[in-house]
Amino acid sequence: MQQILIALVTMGVGIAGCIAYFWGSNFLLDVIFPAYGKNATHNLRRSSAIRPWLFMGPVIIILTIYLVYPVVNSIYLSFHGSSGEEFIGLDNYIWLFSDEKFIESMGNNLLWLVIVPAASTLFGLLAAALTDRIKWGNIAKSLIFMPMAISFIGASIIWKFIYDYRGEGDEQIGLLNAIVVAFGGEPQAWITIPFWNSILLMIILIWIQTGFAMVILSAALRGISEETIEAAVLDGASPLQIFFKIKVPQIYGTIAVVWTTITILVLKVFDIVLAMTNGQWGSQVLANYMFDWMFRGHDFGRSATIALIIMILVLPVMIWNVSNARKDV
Repeated sequence: MQQILIALVTMGVGIAGCIAYFWGSNFLLDVIFPAYGKNATHNLRRSSAIRPWLFMGPVIIILTIYLVYPVVNSIYLSFHGSSGEEFIGLDNYIWLFSDEKFIESMGNNLLWLVIVPAASTLFGLLAAALTDRIKWGNIAKSLIFMPMAISFIGASIIWKFIYDYRGEGDEQIGLLNAIVVAFGGEPQAWITIPFWNSILLMIILIWIQTGFAMVILSAALRGISEETIEAAVLDGASPLQIFFKIKVPQIYGTIAVVWTTITILVLKVFDIVLAMTNGQWGSQVLANYMFDWMFRGHDFGRSATIALIIMILVLPVMIWNVSNARKDV
């Protein structure tokens, strides 16, 4: 109860502070540049130019503290040793590209990039198209979207039970092994099998992100002009032809945005790998490797270098995503 009260008081203070700031700052601006008198026109222009910055100012300060400063600090640390004090030049970068675990992480991230965005977007598109054609489509959409409400750690725990393995002779409680045994196969410790364990981890993220892709693409499909579809029907086009040659080309921009959004998420994937394998058995990824060096290896220089590599990989995808989103506006 005490924690709930503290949370409510904190929220109340925060909301009251925001209201006080915006009311007070606008009041002071109106006092400094009054909208009356012989300089009223000039004052209105000055206040109109300043007022937007009153709203953007706190956001810019927060973004600078939480986004710009960490980037600058990471660049600084990447040229320093484990303590972050001794300057070592390019040693961290030289180590990085000769480190087997980093190369493994890059390969796994590439595999995630190839499979997860494609599968999530494809399944989301199919779900969006099919659920719009059935009476209980909204219920189906709710069920498909439900995993989005679960945290990555929570989803990992759910799937950990699905992939669970018990020793020979023990009853298998993992759903996957139970199915394998039911068909006469041998149970496996699935998440310890190199390569395939990465695929099994990807399934978790695909399961979560399919709902996101479905919601966005469903809205895009509903925005397609009915006239083009009716014209295609009159011309004798089949449902598949209408879908692939009429509907999909018209929502290509939205598909690209969904694809790149999931791509950015995949480049930063961390929670699922940490909870399921902790990067063991050949399943390491960049974000988890950065976490290992920061909190287990206590090497600020190397962890910052890996963080910069992740940022460099994410940045062009993010810029392309934003530019495509603006084209659709």
